[in-house]
Amino acid sequence: MKIATYNVNGVNGRLPVLLRWLAETQPDVVCLQELKAPQEKFPEQAIKDAGYNAIWHGQKSWNGVAILARNLEIKELKRGLEGDPEDLQSRYIQALVNGVVIGCLYLPNGNPAPGPKFDYKLQWFERFAAHTADLLAQNLPVVLAGDYNVIPTELDAYKPERWVEDALFRPETREAFKNLLAQGWTDAIRKLYPEETIYTFWDYFRNAYGRNAGLRIDHFLLSPQVSDRLKSAGVDKQVRGWEKTSDHGPVWIELNDL
Repeated sequence: MKIATYNVNGVNGRLPVLLRWLAETQPDVVCLQELKAPQEKFPEQAIKDAGYNAIWHGQKSWNGVAILARNLEIKELKRGLEGDPEDLQSRYIQALVNGVVIGCLYLPNGNPAPGPKFDYKLQWFERFAAHTADLLAQNLPVVLAGDYNVIPTELDAYKPERWVEDALFRPETREAFKNLLAQGWTDAIRKLYPEETIYTFWDYFRNAYGRNAGLRIDHFLLSPQVSDRLKSAGVDKQVRGWEKTSDHGPVWIELNDL
């Protein structure tokens, strides 16, 4: 079972890129972030024509998350997180696909930090951590995939010293991510590649992609029931080099069958 996550940075504007990538790599399940499309403007038919079922949680101009599955049923379990009834941002959707609980998330960026946006990021992180603890307590196979907007360690940034004051790399952010792992989640990429330089995001400026001046901010966290099934993982870095592409590259894992 191949599961991918991709911050598409505008699902309609980058639809040709998305469809080409789906056709070339054919993941079984895809988590998309930053749809930047209201609910009624999601390109459902084009996705269906590509062989994928989809559920999505849209929002005008910003955010938005979706789960796609190739020839598999998607049973939606949840959209949004508890803890703040006034939070209307579309950042989390969860479904059961092929016996695995898939959580697709787009964690807040948090810049400028400090400030209200950073406070919101940390509050969202707290709500997410409460939810992930509940998931672990259910002893289910769970994959939490998406754009976490977290640079976990210095290894995950091209020049970490430049990111010290950024919301993606501030101590509070890294501590929140570390606390998630401490609950019992496994960072899939680091389980297989503990020391390698691996990036998932390259800015549009200063030829960042050409220089491989990137960040690793798109992550897969696996529950213990899934971690043992992890077979391989990687980044489809070449997609970042395509015309009119997102500033993120798709990230994927493969799980052994039960």
